[in-house]
Amino acid sequence: MLHCKHPLLIAFRNGLPLSMAQDDASLSIIQLLLRDFAAMTHSAPNVLERFLRYVQFDTQSDETSAAAPSTAKQLKLAEALKDELHQLGIANAVIGQGGVVYAHIPASSGCEDLPAVGFIAHMDTSPALSGKDVKPQLVENYDGCDICLNKEKDIWLLTSDFPEIKKYKGKTLITTDGTTLLGADDKAGVSEIMTAVEQIITEKIPHGDIWIGFTPDEEVGSGADLFDLDYFKAKFAYTVDGDYEGEVAYENFNAASASFEIKGVNVHPGEAKDIMINAALVGSEIASLLPENETPAHTEGREGFYHLTDFSGDIAHAKVNYIVRDHDKATFEKRLDTLRGIEQKMNGKYHADTVKLNIQHSYSNMLEVIEKNEYVVAIAKKAIKNVGLEPVSRPVRGGTDGARLSFMGLPCPNLGTGGYGFHGPFEHISVEEEKLGLKGSPTRVWKSFTKGAKAAGKVFEVEPAEAADIIVEKLKEKFII
Repeated sequence: MLHCKHPLLIAFRNGLPLSMAQDDASLSIIQLLLRDFAAMTHSAPNVLERFLRYVQFDTQSDETSAAAPSTAKQLKLAEALKDELHQLGIANAVIGQGGVVYAHIPASSGCEDLPAVGFIAHMDTSPALSGKDVKPQLVENYDGCDICLNKEKDIWLLTSDFPEIKKYKGKTLITTDGTTLLGADDKAGVSEIMTAVEQIITEKIPHGDIWIGFTPDEEVGSGADLFDLDYFKAKFAYTVDGDYEGEVAYENFNAASASFEIKGVNVHPGEAKDIMINAALVGSEIASLLPENETPAHTEGREGFYHLTDFSGDIAHAKVNYIVRDHDKATFEKRLDTLRGIEQKMNGKYHADTVKLNIQHSYSNMLEVIEKNEYVVAIAKKAIKNVGLEPVSRPVRGGTDGARLSFMGLPCPNLGTGGYGFHGPFEHISVEEEKLGLKGSPTRVWKSFTKGAKAAGKVFEVEPAEAADIIVEKLKEKFII
């Protein structure tokens, strides 16, 4: 859902206690300062205005470009966001190397010791479909039926393809006109963060250091290439780039791209026996050697796949490109070994240099990092529950900048925006909250966490193993684990 009631801008109050004697054992290890950003139709209407404005920027990235950012047009939105941050009073907003927008909101008085938190969203849209001349359509009081996106072209958003849309009956949806993508991936995240920042500043909500980052080229896998973690001094962060409302995702694909370059032998077909090697046919043979049920069209959940993205060529030369995905690292490596085995088989069957395989690693499953920093997920889940939503954690069948950043040293799970149908003409997002939970301004929600007087902390004189058990039980009491 496109709203500002989002468990964003989370901070520690007490951080990790040095001992059970220094912090009340009845309190959770991590105390949240929840920032509840109310639905745009209530206290934060600016998020809709921002979204409709941002999607007018054509920010499509280009996977064939070696430039940084891959398309210069992404810089137009970067400049607009920088200027808007300046207008909000954040004088240090800058555009860094590669077109990354950075901004820092210094801690408010009395909160200087709180750990710094970051929020990140990407500016670019997918190369899969044009993001130029986007014509967003507001479907008010949605009736729960199929939606005609474009009467002239007879393009429909079908409930059979997107059954989740039915739950928004009576609400307002934003759709495309069927000719472009919408850009909710990830301008919804950009809009939510910007509006949250505005509320933090205007309502003077107490907070620790907050870092903001807007990246280019996430859709082509290079959004984090030039992200400066020496400058972006958050202890942990969240990408706001998911779909399901209430989502906190921390398990994504291991990913690689693979390219088979095939060199054929072209001679006159009348004299071709035992001489010709048809590169196009070799490419077809390569494709036939991979399991037909291990493709995106036949897999779900944690099931990995080989995805033939394009195939070009003729008798003399051909190229077959794949992307390879799997959540399990060992299985992922086996998939790459399968491709290497095919290369060897083809070169054994034909000439030794007929096929050349190039494998390029894209990103890894962030679970490897997040499971060592579980507090980051606990914070998000606690915040989501406190705004009346149910946390949703599922294996992401894709990747985010957060996966890259996690391995660079910044634990960075992904939060949902409420959009669906990304990368295509059926992309859509709702305006209102389906479930509001704690309603009202961020200030009112923050005040619902009464500070109260702390009782003296209880001292536990126990061995380390028993201390660990005590901590786990306290975490369970507070529904953190």
